[in-house]
Amino acid sequence: MDDFIAARSQMALSLGFHIIFSCIGMVMPFFMAVAHYYYLRTDKIVYKNITKAWSKGVAIFFATGAVSGTVLSFELGLLWPEFMKHAGPIFGMPFSLEGTAFFIEAIALGFFLYGWDRFNKWFHWVTGVIVGVSGLASGILVVAANAWMNSPAGFDFVNGEYLNVDPMKAMFNDAWFSQSLHMCIAAFAATGFAVAGVHALMIIRRQNVYFHTKSFTIAAIFGCVAAVLQPLSGDISAKDVAKRQPAKLAAMEAHFQTEKAAGLVVGGIPDEKTKEVKYGIKIPGLLSFMAHGDFNSEVTGLDKFPKENQPPVAITHYAFQIMVGLGMAMMTLSLLYFLALWKKKKWLQSDWLLKLFVAATPIGFIAVEAGWTVTEVGRQPWIIYNVMRTADAVTPMPGISYSFYMFTAMYLSLGMIVTFMLYRQIKMVDKLYDLPDGAKH
Repeated sequence: MDDFIAARSQMALSLGFHIIFSCIGMVMPFFMAVAHYYYLRTDKIVYKNITKAWSKGVAIFFATGAVSGTVLSFELGLLWPEFMKHAGPIFGMPFSLEGTAFFIEAIALGFFLYGWDRFNKWFHWVTGVIVGVSGLASGILVVAANAWMNSPAGFDFVNGEYLNVDPMKAMFNDAWFSQSLHMCIAAFAATGFAVAGVHALMIIRRQNVYFHTKSFTIAAIFGCVAAVLQPLSGDISAKDVAKRQPAKLAAMEAHFQTEKAAGLVVGGIPDEKTKEVKYGIKIPGLLSFMAHGDFNSEVTGLDKFPKENQPPVAITHYAFQIMVGLGMAMMTLSLLYFLALWKKKKWLQSDWLLKLFVAATPIGFIAVEAGWTVTEVGRQPWIIYNVMRTADAVTPMPGISYSFYMFTAMYLSLGMIVTFMLYRQIKMVDKLYDLPDGAKH
């Protein structure tokens, strides 16, 4: 394998694993805090059991997220030394603040896990909330650093030199808000659907139904609210990308020719040789409206960019279509669930609705992976947009392909270990927290 491809593949693999752990680590503490709050307000033992069960899952993902995140920090320096040489002093602030948030999260999680019956009950609850808030802050700070790569700010680039560095402007660049908003909502949607799907499966199997029903409700509401809000954040992100990275938008939509009243392509197979999309459905004027708020506005196509500056169209387009398609599926299921809560109470007792949630268990994380593919592949060939090319940032060290194979084996092992631990945890939950009818309230 070519060393450049190996370095990019290793980074993609590491990010692909870490994003799942970090999303769950950002969101699960809030589920835990809500269950804990219900326990403190109602004194129902089932909510205490849910809180304890979820807290163990939070601990598992915190540990694995710490390991995978540490690996990523080393890889930035080892695989992309030229990038870190110049970018480190500019966008180092969000990374240093993320480290602070991580330590706060670790301390608060320790307090929460070992604070049962030792602290004031409300102080104990607050420590759980701090775990969630600090985890969410960590995610936002890391996304702000990534946003800087898409929207470089806080320096002047003169004759190959990075001058007049302003770390605050770099951190609060033009893309940080839209990317952070979209990522945070995506994390809530993906984690909510995944957790709800697991509990829905247990309900269908008639295992500890009361416990899993309460757990399912909390997770499903979080996930469904996020899924309904996600298209709004997606619209904000799309308009931002249209303004700052028109080449990325053109690749996302396989939009080859600059034109007014541009149509939105749904599906299809891009053909980069003939500059057309085969078998796609084109909705007239909709791309212009989504990008600029005007059905007749001009949308820049790939024809405005030199060939060497164009992102890979097929990968970017397919990833974008997968992200949007799965997001719409989650939103549709969310609306069905809200309809059930509002007017169709009988649906809540039916297996068909639960089976839909079981089927939807992985799709949030598949959408997250597709979204990050759009973000990273759509920026190519730049590692710092319009400033530094990815090929110029990679390490000159030979033999990176061996490192890629080693890390692939490591992440596969880590994935299997986490899966086993979660499976064992679910089995333990049903043994420890299967309440007799008289103890449910």
